[in-house]
Amino acid sequence: MKINPNACYHLYNRGNNKDLIFFEEENYSYFLHQFKKHVLPFCDVFAYCLMPNHFHFFIRVNDKDPFERGLKNFFISYSKAINKKYNRVGSLFQGRYKISEITSNSYFTKIIAYIHQNPFVANLVKSLGGYKYSSYNAYLSNKETVVCKYEVLDWFGGLESFIENHKIIANDRALSEYL
Repeated sequence: MKINPNACYHLYNRGNNKDLIFFEEENYSYFLHQFKKHVLPFCDVFAYCLMPNHFHFFIRVNDKDPFERGLKNFFISYSKAINKKYNRVGSLFQGRYKISEITSNSYFTKIIAYIHQNPFVANLVKSLGGYKYSSYNAYLSNKETVVCKYEVLDWFGGLESFIENHKIIANDRALSEYL
């Protein structure tokens, strides 16, 4: 897919054979660290969620060529580190990453909730705020964050509306037209 500057995208992938890509807690932190190092300088992040065997980012690309190089370096660096640490060989991810352009206002709203609801829908937590590897809590906190918090909250009409919108459980069939 052709990536355009100033366009928004849903970036995602999963483990090869649907296997884990995060084996222990420190892997999640390292993944985010590598993302910040290689990719974040060339994009804005609206939402993310790291699941045990897959990940999602909702981003806006600011600088196309460095972004694409950064993605490549990000995936290579993470995969090499995991393969070395766990004495494994071969591909960690199921092929090249997937990236879908955000083409409508309704997609913008739905994809953020969809990404944040992943751990809840997968029964990993009892509430959205109970998952550590998602950007959801960044919206509820006053701590500094890499997500474009205020832009997203403005889009939703404020924090209360953001929270209410997230209470609606994602209907996979309704979202399938966007994913």
